[in-house]
Amino acid sequence: MPKLKLPRLPAPPLPPGMTPPPPRPGEGNGQGSPLDAAREAGTTVVGWVDERTSLSGGARWMMFRKVPKGTNWFYTLGSATMFAFLSQAMTGVFLAMYYDPSPTHAYESARYITNDAFLGEFVRGMHKWGSTVMVILVFLHMARTFFFGAYKYPRELNWIIGVVLLILTMVMSFTGYLLPFDQRSYWATIVGVNINGTGPLVGPYLSDFLRAGPEFGATTLSRFYAIHMMLVPGLIAALIGAHLYLVAKLGTTAPPWLKAEVEPEYREEQA
Repeated sequence: MPKLKLPRLPAPPLPPGMTPPPPRPGEGNGQGSPLDAAREAGTTVVGWVDERTSLSGGARWMMFRKVPKGTNWFYTLGSATMFAFLSQAMTGVFLAMYYDPSPTHAYESARYITNDAFLGEFVRGMHKWGSTVMVILVFLHMARTFFFGAYKYPRELNWIIGVVLLILTMVMSFTGYLLPFDQRSYWATIVGVNINGTGPLVGPYLSDFLRAGPEFGATTLSRFYAIHMMLVPGLIAALIGAHLYLVAKLGTTAPPWLKAEVEPEYREEQA
């Protein structure tokens, strides 16, 4: 009995989102370069992530905004301070891999990082001098903000956040000074804590908190290490995020030596 040949039905159409893009020149005959394939894969991954997170809208809002006329290198001090903080965070993570925050092993671990660990002296030098650079940059950034009048309405909250960031930067520098636990850092920290204790009202309580008790003891070093590694960097990272949000939302101020230009029609109305 002969077999019946049924007609072949056409394939159903694909949804618009699943339609493959048209082939690029040279791809149809197998001549597409690996660079084109990698670029296409990267575009696909970025689109997949953006479809589920909608991060592109926030990135465009953050990056593409108007800047005032006369913007110069003084306006890069804030970004430089942020990158100095990121450098401190990265080098601090590598140092924490070898550092032992105990009174009996802290100095030896710092010595091992400097003399024996691979690139230890380089990373520790970056962290040590980077802290000084960050303090200088944050003071210069605050001075630029003050002299340019960027603390006035409507940026008062951003100025307050900047002052808190300045204080936290000094706290992070102070708490990190004790971590090598040599004679200089030990006695300098005792002097600094005693100076804090002379403050009105909260001074004695602040000194007891920093010492983890009435006197320097075995837990003082671990207290400073916890403040330096977790508490202060977390607060700084959160406040930097709020600071950048307000900068993107409110914009930056023009230099004080530039005057606002009045349109001709407004000049006629004022006349």
